[in-house]
Amino acid sequence: MAEEGFDVLVLGTGAAGLTAAIAAHEHGAKVGVLEKSDRVGGTTAWSGGMIWIPNTPHQKAAGRSDSREEALTYIGALSNGLISEDLAAAYVDAGPEMVRFLEERTPVSFYCVADFPDYHPEVPGGKAEGGRTLECPPFSYHELGEWAARVEVSPYFPDIHIAIGETTLGQPVPVPMPPEVKQRRIAEDERGLGHALIGRLLKGCLDRGIEPLTGHRAVELILSNGRVTGVRVEHEGGERVIAARNVVIATGGFEWNERFVRAFLRGPLTHPVSVPTNTGDGLVMAMKAGAMLGNMREAWWQTSVVVPDTLVSTGRQIISSARGLPGAIIVNRAGRRFMNEAANYNAVGAAMQEQDTASGTYRNLPCWVVFDQRYFDRYGFAGGMKDGLNGGTASAPDWITAAETLDGLALKLGIPAGALDETVARFNAHVEAGHDADFQRGESAHDRWWGDPAWKGQKRATLGPIGPGPWYAVEMLPSGLGTKGGPQTDAEGRVMHLDGQPIEGLYAAGNAMASPFGMTYGGAGGTIGPAMVFGFLAGRHAARHNARA
Repeated sequence: MAEEGFDVLVLGTGAAGLTAAIAAHEHGAKVGVLEKSDRVGGTTAWSGGMIWIPNTPHQKAAGRSDSREEALTYIGALSNGLISEDLAAAYVDAGPEMVRFLEERTPVSFYCVADFPDYHPEVPGGKAEGGRTLECPPFSYHELGEWAARVEVSPYFPDIHIAIGETTLGQPVPVPMPPEVKQRRIAEDERGLGHALIGRLLKGCLDRGIEPLTGHRAVELILSNGRVTGVRVEHEGGERVIAARNVVIATGGFEWNERFVRAFLRGPLTHPVSVPTNTGDGLVMAMKAGAMLGNMREAWWQTSVVVPDTLVSTGRQIISSARGLPGAIIVNRAGRRFMNEAANYNAVGAAMQEQDTASGTYRNLPCWVVFDQRYFDRYGFAGGMKDGLNGGTASAPDWITAAETLDGLALKLGIPAGALDETVARFNAHVEAGHDADFQRGESAHDRWWGDPAWKGQKRATLGPIGPGPWYAVEMLPSGLGTKGGPQTDAEGRVMHLDGQPIEGLYAAGNAMASPFGMTYGGAGGTIGPAMVFGFLAGRHAARHNARA
């Protein structure tokens, strides 16, 4: 028998779930929130915390122009015809409304990371000058009381007292943080990045008496006459059924479910960099309820390398800007470049999925980041890990493959003799000519922004020669920030049945829904932006639907 329940029950405590909970409450619903883990925040708490929302007042206040038409043109230009025009329009229209709603009613506030370019800025409607990426200022976790210790902690951002907009990635000219500011933030436990966003959203829930129930895994939707009436939940003490007139699935993707990854994705995703609780629970529940699925082949692709767990607790490190710095290239097992190394991580991850139809294998797996001694001395690798002497030549740790010659490095990697020498010579000739004729590295504003901050905005921030040895290589692995497939929804976040009608009382948002962005990634914050927008739409509609029922 079901317990006395809720008007709206939200499953998951990432940005999508917490936004849905606040929206539902503010529109009159009695709201509950369940979390599978013993910590809240999901992958959002592990992230940089940015959101990609076009055409906001923040963008205009920063002197950046935008319009509904430009945003829709940009999204459409990237879509390959696979993006629903209705969902794209709902996203662009509701994004500024969601931002305003949270800023007016909760501790959430945003500012524009004004110069951060879109990920495909040269595409029609793209913004090379930036403006669509927003983030929250740091937030004091003293305001969360005991909940401060119950938020997920990212292994990839060891310094949580800073915002992306304050780093070399978010600034046109790097400006060091004053020591007194850093000391104050530590003393006040003012956290930036994903913690700033999650902390503010969590405080918004707690202020409304909405306390997430952790350690509760939703495993089955209870339906009666085709509509949702509750959820069966597993917890430490056993299981229970919680009654709910409406359920919002915001449980994340399925990237940690090896069976689902093999069944659905278009290529391997062997090293996810999200929270390990993303095993597809919401997907299972939706499928059992008869949901129509969509976008199941896609993920928010990323790249990583394996490192000792003494360096990163997960034993892997995300590789985003490091692969596009001067003095590095990426090669496949033939020793050939196959991509623009400085492209956005979603595009680079997708390039690793290319199939060799003759052999039935992935043409670009395995692949390696190859870099020279000057690169290693200047940047280190995978977080700056190196062992130099007072600015002298650094020596590589054992987990990095090294050789005194390019042929020697090729031999260790199993690359044909001479191939690596030829590739380096060709690339260096492109660098000397000032143009990468093969993959246009450095032509995009995106490439020039993510490169060496000393030359931010210039082609040489990424386009630099492979110099003298010794040379180094680290295998780059197919990773993902999350999957992008799940139940299809309408523009209100309602889950659609196989028969084309909404399943009464069922909603989805975030990586638990079929992404409205298809195979694309618009810009920094392109995962969390739609998660929050459709969480907002789902929570609002569920509350209004409940009131009419």
